[in-house]
Amino acid sequence: MLEKNSFIVLSLTIFLIGSIFAQNQKILKPDFFPVSVWYSGGTARAPMLSEITPQSRAEWKQDLQQIKSLGFNTVRTWVEWAHCEPRPGEYHFENLKLLCELAQEIGLKVIIQMYVDSAPDWVGKKFPDGLFEAQSGAKVHSQAAPGFCTDHAGVREAVLNFYTETAKVAVQYPNFHGWDLWSEPHIVNWAYINYVPNVQFCFCPHTQARFREWLQQKYETLAGLNQAWYRNFETWDDVHPPRFGTILSYTDFIDWKNFIYEKLAGDLRMRYEAVRRADKTHVITSHAAVPSIFYTPYNGYGATDDFLMAEQVDFYGTSLYPKHNHPARHWEIWKLMVAVDFSRSANIKNGGFYVGELQAGKGTIGLQIGNPITPEDHRIWMWSAIAKGAKAINIYAYYPMSSGYESGGYGLVNLDGTITERAKHAGQTAKIIDENKQLFLAATPMQAEIALVYNPLAQMVGGEQRYADFDGHQNSLFGYYRFFAEHNIPVDFIHRKNLESGEVSQYKLIIVPYPLMFSQQAADGLKNFVKQGGYVVAEARLGWNDERGFAAPAIPGMGLDKVFGAQETSVKMSEKIVMKIITNTHPAMKGFDKNDSLKGAYFAESLAPLKNSRAQILASLDDGTPGIIASKYEKGETILLGSFLGMANHPIADQNNNQFLMNLLAWAKINRPFTTSHDGKIDTPVETRMQTHSNELLMFVINHGENNETVKIQINGTADRAYTCQELISNRTITIASKNKTLNFTAQLTKRNVEVWKIR
Repeated sequence: MLEKNSFIVLSLTIFLIGSIFAQNQKILKPDFFPVSVWYSGGTARAPMLSEITPQSRAEWKQDLQQIKSLGFNTVRTWVEWAHCEPRPGEYHFENLKLLCELAQEIGLKVIIQMYVDSAPDWVGKKFPDGLFEAQSGAKVHSQAAPGFCTDHAGVREAVLNFYTETAKVAVQYPNFHGWDLWSEPHIVNWAYINYVPNVQFCFCPHTQARFREWLQQKYETLAGLNQAWYRNFETWDDVHPPRFGTILSYTDFIDWKNFIYEKLAGDLRMRYEAVRRADKTHVITSHAAVPSIFYTPYNGYGATDDFLMAEQVDFYGTSLYPKHNHPARHWEIWKLMVAVDFSRSANIKNGGFYVGELQAGKGTIGLQIGNPITPEDHRIWMWSAIAKGAKAINIYAYYPMSSGYESGGYGLVNLDGTITERAKHAGQTAKIIDENKQLFLAATPMQAEIALVYNPLAQMVGGEQRYADFDGHQNSLFGYYRFFAEHNIPVDFIHRKNLESGEVSQYKLIIVPYPLMFSQQAADGLKNFVKQGGYVVAEARLGWNDERGFAAPAIPGMGLDKVFGAQETSVKMSEKIVMKIITNTHPAMKGFDKNDSLKGAYFAESLAPLKNSRAQILASLDDGTPGIIASKYEKGETILLGSFLGMANHPIADQNNNQFLMNLLAWAKINRPFTTSHDGKIDTPVETRMQTHSNELLMFVINHGENNETVKIQINGTADRAYTCQELISNRTITIASKNKTLNFTAQLTKRNVEVWKIR
């Protein structure tokens, strides 16, 4: 009975994630901007801890003094469960205590990274039924990693007690700054179970029981579940997560994957509460391996949703490894931009995000070695994050990895302790950030008027039988995002849940890419947004499936056909999709000739205007049927695209598609706070970002390219007066006068360089 009640409490916690907590969460106003390196004493790699010897105090102090002298204001240490609680209730925090003590002497703050994915052996002996279990039934016996399943009540209690006990120690030190509760959350971390095909977690009895409680909250009755899943369960104990797909309903698959999203968020929240039992004030964070826009729910180790995770902590964040290992997989500029902007968007309610890990040195995985990390890399990466609202940067790691398959990689200095040029330059940037920390903490990125809908449901169409070798949702988002980012036009990602709750009134234009599965609540939110005067662009097969995976009788589904003034008449797949423009009278088609066309991808959806609608056909498919229809609904306007224009614009953009997207700005009456001479010039990429604070404007100009650039920036809507402009990196000051409510600014940037201007 106690076991069942504990699951009810856990499930209620998950249920309340998106409601009570999200509504009551207060933005934490930090007074310190950590710029740290990961270091825990000696050269042991995380999560391992060095043995303390008679020489440790002197050796560690020397390292910490070097970290301080380089320019960093914080050290990020770690605590590992297997080492720190080798027997139940016997805690060994000597490493943490010595590190905190030495850091306090030197003048460094401390952030603690918690690691419980490597568990002490006694946990497995005490709770032999706490093993992770794959969908095949294979049980994972921990080899220190990946530990044990916290859905087991005993394991969970032991884990949470460890968090609380660690907090009791940390709060004793005045230089302690805060927490990261979970590095790169998954259900299973640090273990690669490659002996199970298409491995999925976790199917242990305890996770299954928690899933049943989740289903009971959603469906209330077993009859409701049976109807949704097309099953005939007689008791709740008969219910199990799906292990494979069938030709029938795949609502079970959708429920299971949504449960995993919410379970991981609930697990993070439980860790938060465990720390708060002993620490009422310090900042609490966590960070993803990569932002969830790069994941799909098909990730068998457990995919997270950044928007859900960000609701559980003061700041959520991400790791950034643009040159992780193999040179062929090094990030392009846009990938860094989308990663940081997605993290920013998921944390808008938090007022900022944390870079939990920033790559310090060359990536190494086995025999794969990435290209060297240069001082210019760190300059670009650090300022790119701050330009988008980061409130902390933690560089991983001080020393290269001393063991494991990553040995020799990811270090800021050399393993023998000698200082590298990149360490010197990263430290110089850290010092500038620290000197201006109050400004960076208080400044806020300019409010975007355009939003792109991130909708994990859209990735689940077809369930186990999706039969697609790409993630259309991801690629469609990338295609739209890249256009706006490369043209220096502010844009946010919003979650489908923002539509469901109606939290979209700050936007003028919402774009819904790859909208194949939608919820009725989101459809109602979109309808209300248009009704109130908003502008919406949606792609093919809008609302084809509802959140159960059931097909709509008419497409767009869920009543959205009335909002968009059109219905689908037929659809086909094609490798080449052309939408021929038939009118240029609509603002979205301005400047096009009737022989011009837009490029689509994957689906070609024939549309027909609804009778008595205010619809206008803008383009046709190659068979002459309407392929783009614009309409008006109440106070707002819509455009329905009969293909995936965003996907067609990635990775290589189409010139006409770009012109269409630019035309959307005038159609939706988007105000551009600034324009630059390098907008859209991907061959000479210069990124410009603006932040505001009180009567000051912060302008970040980032030259990602390999050539020197002269960049002209026009800041719109300024009062006609003189402005003092201070460049924070070089500490030079100029005065510029605004004329006709426009401030014209010129920046001279050498290759791969950055300027940060405070304008007032």
